[in-house]
Amino acid sequence: MSRAAAITGPRQAGKSTLARQLQAAGVVPNYFTLDDEATRNAARGDPDGFALSLPRPAVIDEVQRAPSLMLAIKQILDEDPTPGQFLLTGSVDVLTAKTVADALPGRVEYVNLWRLAQAEIEGKGDSVIDTLLAGTPPRVSGAPKGRAASAELVVAGGFPDALARTQPHRSRYLRSYVQATLARDLPEIGGVRVDPSKLEQLLRLLAARTSGLVNYAALGRELALDEKTVKAHVELLTQLFLLYRLRPWSANLGARQVKSPKLLLTDTGLAAALVGVDAARYSAPDQGALAGGLFETFVVMELIKQATWSATPVELFFYRDTEKREVDLVVESASGDVVAIEAKSAAVTTASDVRGLRVLRDKLGERFKAGVVVYSGEHTLPIEDRIWAVPISGLWR
Repeated sequence: MSRAAAITGPRQAGKSTLARQLQAAGVVPNYFTLDDEATRNAARGDPDGFALSLPRPAVIDEVQRAPSLMLAIKQILDEDPTPGQFLLTGSVDVLTAKTVADALPGRVEYVNLWRLAQAEIEGKGDSVIDTLLAGTPPRVSGAPKGRAASAELVVAGGFPDALARTQPHRSRYLRSYVQATLARDLPEIGGVRVDPSKLEQLLRLLAARTSGLVNYAALGRELALDEKTVKAHVELLTQLFLLYRLRPWSANLGARQVKSPKLLLTDTGLAAALVGVDAARYSAPDQGALAGGLFETFVVMELIKQATWSATPVELFFYRDTEKREVDLVVESASGDVVAIEAKSAAVTTASDVRGLRVLRDKLGERFKAGVVVYSGEHTLPIEDRIWAVPISGLWR
C-alpha cells in the first residue's frame, strides 16, 4: 500500500464527493479543502507547518491550489513510510504541472477519476476491455439502428450536473464550465501567463476536429500564434483535463509510424456544446464528418474510462502508418496482448473499416486477441477471423 494516494481529474467529475464519502466511512477521517480561503492561505503561507499539523490520515482536496504543499508532503512521506497517510485530490494534472512534477514519484499512487462513463450511467460494473482481451466480443442483438439512436448519449456526455439538464440549458452550463475552469485553475499551473480567450478559441477549434491528428502549425495560423505557443496551450488544456492526448502505437511493427498524437476533447457533451451541435444536428445526413469525430471520441473516451477499472492493466494508443491505414484505438496489456477498436457512426460496415484491423492482426499473430468495429447497427456480426462489428451499446452491456 502506498504512503499516499491522489485522485486527479476534471472539475465536476465527483472527486470531492468521493473524498467526502471516504471520510464519512472512516477510511480517511480528516478532511481539508483548499477551496476554503482560510485553509488555502494557511497552506500557502506555511506549507511545512500546515502539513505537519494535519491529523492523519487526511484528505487534502484541490491540492493544486497550494503547489508548494506538495514538497512539504514529500518531506513527511520521506521521513515516515507509514502507508495511507494522505489522500490528495486535484483538478489540475499534478503529474505534469511543472511546480509539482518531481515532488512525489514513487510515493503516491495516482488514480484518474473521469466524468461518468456510459457503463456507469447504465449501472454496469464490468469493463468490456477484459472481455475483448479474452477474445470474446460483446453479443448484442436488436440494438436501435442508425446514428440518431445514440445521438442523445453522444451530445449529452458524462458531466453529472449536465446530465440533469436539457438542451439548451446543458450547453450553457458546459460553455460556462470552460470559462470558469480557465479562470479558476490557470493561475494554479506554475504561474503560467496566457490569454484565456486564446485558450478557449483553441479548444473550440479542437472540438470541431476532435479525434484528429494535431497539426500545431495549422492551428497557429488560424489563431495567429506561433507553433511553440500552440503546443504550450495544448499542454495547459491537457493539464486541465479538457483535452486527452492519445499517443501513436508503433511497437515492433518494423515500419515508420507518424509521430503526431491525436487530440480528443475529454467529453463529447462539452465538444458538442462548444461547436453548437445538438442531437438533431448530429443525426443530420450532411453532418457525417463532424458526427464521425464525435462518435469516435465518445467510443475512445468510454474505453479510456473503463480502462481505469479493468482487471487487466492496459495502455491505450492509436495506429496510423505511412499508407494511412488506421485504427482508432489500440489497447495493449503488459503481456503484449492487443485489442484494436475502430469507431464508425454508420449503421453498416464496409471493407475499408477493417483495413487497419486486418493489418494489425496479420502482423501480430496470436498477440492480436480481438478487432472490433463499433458501429450504429443492430447486431454483433462476425467479419473476419477475430474481427467483429459490434453495436455501440455493446461497450457497456
